[in-house]
This record gives sequence, C-alpha cells and structure tokens, in this order.
Amino acid sequence: MKHPLSVISPKAQLHESVEVGPFTIIHENVSIGEGTKIHSNVALYPGTIIGKNCEVYPGAVIGVIPQDLKFEGENTTVEIGNNTIIRECVTIHRGTKDKWKTSIGNNCLLMTYVHVAHDCQIGNNVILASYTGLSGHVTIDDFAILEGKVAAQQFAHIGRHAFVGGASLVRKNIPPFIKAAREPLTFAGVNSVGLRRRGFSDEEIKTIEDIYRIIYIQNSNVSKALEIVKETIVPSEIRDEIIHFIEGSDKGVIRGMI
Repeated sequence: MKHPLSVISPKAQLHESVEVGPFTIIHENVSIGEGTKIHSNVALYPGTIIGKNCEVYPGAVIGVIPQDLKFEGENTTVEIGNNTIIRECVTIHRGTKDKWKTSIGNNCLLMTYVHVAHDCQIGNNVILASYTGLSGHVTIDDFAILEGKVAAQQFAHIGRHAFVGGASLVRKNIPPFIKAAREPLTFAGVNSVGLRRRGFSDEEIKTIEDIYRIIYIQNSNVSKALEIVKETIVPSEIRDEIIHFIEGSDKGVIRGMI
C-alpha cells in the first residue's frame, strides 16, 4: 500500500508489496524489494537500493550525496540488504569514487540517529546503537556490535564479532572476536558471551583467548607477538583470520590493557 500523501517518482522501482507511509518522498532511481515497509516522513534519494523485508522508520534519510568535497556528482549508490531495520532519523550517504557505494548487509539493526557516511562497508548481522557515527570509508565486519555514541574515524576497520563499548572513539582498527572499551580505546577481553551465543565452541573460544593473551597480555610488541602466535598456536581459520587482520591494518590496532 502506498499512502496517497506520499510522493513516489514514476521512475522508482517498488515491489507491489512495499508499504509507504504518508509524507514520504521516494526519488527516481530508487529500488525497494518485496515485503519492505517505509514509514512516514522518510526521504529516499536517487541511488538507494533496499532489499526484501526491511523496515525504515520515520525521519530516516537515505541516499543523499556524500559530505565529501572531492565528490563530483558521480553515479554512486547506497545498497541495503534484506531484513535490515533502519530506525528513526538514521542518515546514510551515497558512496564516492573510492568504493562507488555505501553498503549495509542483511539482518542489520541501525538504531535512532545513527550516521553512516560515504563508502562505509557494513557486513551482515551488525548492530549500530543510537547516536553512533561512522566517518567515510569505515568497514565493519559481520556480527559486530557498536554500543551507543561510538564515533569511528575514516578508514577504521572493525572485525567480526567485535563488541565496542558505548561512547568509544575508534581511532585504530579493532581486531575480530574482542571487546574494546575505555579511553583511549583498548582491548577489554574476548567477546566470549557473544561468541557462545553465536555457536562458537569452548575449544574455539579458548584458541581466541590464547591468541589474544599472547598479543595483548604477554607482549607489548605486536609484530613479535604475531610471530609467537604463528609458532605456538595450531593453524586454523580463526588463528589465520586474526593474524591477517592485524598484519593488514595500516592504521594499526588498538592497544592492550594499560
């Protein structure tokens, strides 16, 4: 059902099952998938692509051009997967020439007043709590959770299953499977509760704990710690993921406990 007080461009592509509330504006070159509900007072700008069974709440603004002075009007997009919930007053900006799109995966929850800037790449099953702000080019991997009022600098990378405490300032990358908190942001342990909820075995969690004990508790030199991990921890997908993440972090990773 499309409310008669909504304004929908004839050049927008909406599945017949899409619901649109009053006072919502949907511009040309917008695509919305089956079963999605768009509440009142939403603005969807050109280049917005929304998947199936999503829900967008009042005041959300999606697909506006980026706040980047280098943007030259290139044809970029915002792409949102299936079963994702966008709560009130969330803002999501289009990409630039860097990635050509801002993307948000499946089964995500973006709570009130979240801002996702240009070229951010957000994986599946990610939760961004209220007032979280992502600068441009931020990458967040699957199942990460950011509590309220987290602010991430440009090009920050947050790994899978990471948990970031509220009101944190993310200046360096956050490796997978850990909790990060305090100021400056530091390692606050392995996200063992979240990992168990998602089906990780006790053996897998122990491996993660052993790796981060070497990296963050027993050593102050990350390069040396990684060499020890390679020598002492049995190779596995989990071990290799942690090693590759840290070795590939040009920004560096957060520090250990002080």
